[in-house]
Amino acid sequence: MQNVPEEWREGGDERRMRRELMVKRRGDPGSSEGMKGEEGRKSAGGEEVERESLMMELTRMVQKMVKESSWWERRGVDCCVLAAAFFCLPPAFLLLSSSQILWFAAGVLLMGVAHAVLTIKGTHLASHGTLSESQAWAKFWAVFFIEICGSFSATAGVQGHIKMHHAHTNIIGLGDSSVWKVPFLSRSLYLFVAPLSVPVITPLVALAHLRGHSLVLIGRTMLMVTLGLYSQYWLLIHVSGFKSAPGALLCMLVCRAMFSVPYIHVNIFQHIGLPMFSPTHRPKRIYQMTQGVLNLPRNPLLDWIFGHSLINCHVEHHLFPFLSDNMCLKVKPVVSKYLSEKQLPYQEDTYFSRLSVFFHRYQELMVFAPPITELVGVQ
Repeated sequence: MQNVPEEWREGGDERRMRRELMVKRRGDPGSSEGMKGEEGRKSAGGEEVERESLMMELTRMVQKMVKESSWWERRGVDCCVLAAAFFCLPPAFLLLSSSQILWFAAGVLLMGVAHAVLTIKGTHLASHGTLSESQAWAKFWAVFFIEICGSFSATAGVQGHIKMHHAHTNIIGLGDSSVWKVPFLSRSLYLFVAPLSVPVITPLVALAHLRGHSLVLIGRTMLMVTLGLYSQYWLLIHVSGFKSAPGALLCMLVCRAMFSVPYIHVNIFQHIGLPMFSPTHRPKRIYQMTQGVLNLPRNPLLDWIFGHSLINCHVEHHLFPFLSDNMCLKVKPVVSKYLSEKQLPYQEDTYFSRLSVFFHRYQELMVFAPPITELVGVQ
């Protein structure tokens, strides 16, 4: 267990974030604060302590709730949701063997929902190491959900999501969700058609990310991705009774693309269009996350398929990325109340309101570079 790479350790980067919350930074020479000079540091000293104490105070409140919570609340609920998705797969394959159109359609829907739970909620939780306290099991679940179920590289997924997006949320060129921008597409194609190609593009992007890695890692990733894709294809042929390869492949595409449109929407709605910051001049963490992250309202379908931390608890997730979906939901009232009391933003908007914003401001938000935000008195 001592040889587990840092990115697989639960909260590898997140532990570093938590340690930073417990230390009052005084002016690192390599940071923007350190370049202000001694006089600037002295004049900002009181405000600096206050800003750090806000995050530390909120962290203590949340950690107290986590310690008082049972295993069921911390991990059990989300593990059961993922297990339920697995249990939906056998009946889905059987329903797909029916000659009755309604039963067949039910099988497609059931498999699409199960696949989305495993590849969106499962991969997200696994990338954060929240499914197990064991480092070895955390690595196993990351490879299982991200590579076998999600057809992507676990190493690239952890690097891109944990070490870039969470560490540099809304920092221009680092964690600004620019990966989802395709400026040569029209707004209608980008928002409603292009996401349907995600199941095809994902393994190809995974291969591109493998360049420069060891042969062992490349071999493992290709083997796991192939295993996941071929297993579904084999079951459709031998259990569901598909007579042709094109038919089985088309069914795989439909099931895997079923929630691709809202998945892409959620990824851009909650960050792009909000304040963006310069890599060399960023605000403190609590300001960065409250300014650059947005919650969508409760949605019975997306809450359970995508997970609370991606929908209605995204602010809580970015402030405390080591929490599971259920724990994010539990601490939500505490976080929202605290931010309101301290007069910090707690941004929320509806799904269709954000869709309207992106549809009408597509050129500004998705084609042109977003402007850098200057938080006067916070930088």
